[in-house]
Amino acid sequence: MKKLLPILLVLLSGCELMKEKVDLIIVNANVYTVNDEFSKAQAFAVHEGKFLAVGTTDEIRDVYTSDQLIDADGRAITPGLIDAHCHFYGLGLNQQLVNLVGTTSFEEVLERVKEFHAVNPKTFLRGRGWDQNDWEVKEFPTKTELDTLFPDIPVALERVDGHAYLVNQKALDMAGIDWSTKVEGGEIQKKWKDGFSGITGILIDNPMALIDSIMPSPTLDDKIKALKDAERICLNHGLTTVNDAGIDRNTIELIDSLQQTGELSIRIYAMVSNNKEDVDYFIYKGPIKTDRLNVRSVKVYGDGALGSRGAALKEPYSDLPGHFGAMVTPVAEIENLANRLALSEYQMNTHAIGDSANIAVLRVYKNALEGQVDRRWKIEHAQILTEGDFDYFEDGIIPSVQPTHATSDMYWAEDRLGERVKGAYAYKTLLNKAGMVALGTDFPVEDVSPFLTFYAAVSRKDTSGFPKGGFQVEEALSREETLKGMTIWAAYSNFEEDEKGSIEPGKFADFVIYDKDMMTVPLEEIPSIRAEQTFVNGVVR
Repeated sequence: MKKLLPILLVLLSGCELMKEKVDLIIVNANVYTVNDEFSKAQAFAVHEGKFLAVGTTDEIRDVYTSDQLIDADGRAITPGLIDAHCHFYGLGLNQQLVNLVGTTSFEEVLERVKEFHAVNPKTFLRGRGWDQNDWEVKEFPTKTELDTLFPDIPVALERVDGHAYLVNQKALDMAGIDWSTKVEGGEIQKKWKDGFSGITGILIDNPMALIDSIMPSPTLDDKIKALKDAERICLNHGLTTVNDAGIDRNTIELIDSLQQTGELSIRIYAMVSNNKEDVDYFIYKGPIKTDRLNVRSVKVYGDGALGSRGAALKEPYSDLPGHFGAMVTPVAEIENLANRLALSEYQMNTHAIGDSANIAVLRVYKNALEGQVDRRWKIEHAQILTEGDFDYFEDGIIPSVQPTHATSDMYWAEDRLGERVKGAYAYKTLLNKAGMVALGTDFPVEDVSPFLTFYAAVSRKDTSGFPKGGFQVEEALSREETLKGMTIWAAYSNFEEDEKGSIEPGKFADFVIYDKDMMTVPLEEIPSIRAEQTFVNGVVR
């Protein structure tokens, strides 16, 4: 027997040499491939940044060998998650501002601003994240207290949805905003009651640009730090691709340079902000595509947000008679841009919240794309629609929706809409009409966590389990539909389904290993799921 042992070792060694050497092997996993059959696997091999083979543990180990072998010990693995609508760069910049998310009163907002300023004295004080709907007094605040606290420093505090500012008098003066200032597509609020008379400091939608114009621009170091901070947060949550919904040329080129030098590894689908100079540049240049960056779309704002009553409605707001909201971009301008983009390779992705905005944009799309196929133009949010208007999505228009908007807005949405709420956050109806939905968060409007997205889509509840039966639960998505919306359908919406969105040979080896299986755990456990390891190109990040 002792003589046979060396021979056996030589034979085994020879068998290993006959196997194909790869960069990484994952075995004993619970792999959701999200392929056409939504089949499961146990193992896969990765080489040169791509999936090489997928199968059972024995099948993979019989053919491949690697210096890096991970035994997943039965843990769940999915393709890398894609956030189909977010503000990646904005998330990073927000790390440098006063964090006002979760404040339960205006007094708490003021305390956070004072505490931040005490540690980080600024020449222009900025914050983001407040939402008056979360306060006991659910009304917009005024600038009175800010004027007292900061008479000589401009202050701009952005609402959580990014569609309203509260600014002090110093900021108004610097921006030249007074009684005579008029801006189409929004509101400069005025008030004549409760001891206040004049401009309140609340600016909704387009007037915000007047404040933006006086804000100090971030330095190059600020921008780089913002992008790296955003990447760290996203990768920690299992996101390997993000769709940044509206960034300018300079930021896109900075992202490209950081990716090319290896300083940024996350993949980014960049929607070009709708400013004439940048749109002209990119249409002339044509789509830009690398392994990590995809520039082939323009982000347009149709209307404002429901929470700030800026969403454009067909009939007045139920809780504000005579008020319809407003289009941020005039329909004629949307139409002109759509006709230009229809003649290019660029996709048009338009923010539409209210039912009036949605039908206006859908009609523009239909006319501009007549006779064309596979353009995959998107409606970002598709939040409120009238019954017959859903049919437009049968013509190849993709709804890009954010499930946590439903569970964030459900407490007050009916106040704004009345009976129209039945056509709001209708994700199952949109799926049935369009054949798919691309899912995202709209972070930093909502939390970055894709697990909150998953939970909201499937349960239609908040994390406390409210409401008991789910909010308009007939519009809930199944777990399979939700995972597809966060992977292969989101990839398809970006024209990237051949390179990502599923675990299949030839696609980028972007995948996530979880501590719990989102497809099987009780619903209430989904929000606490963690991405234990996130891989981009087969490398843990």
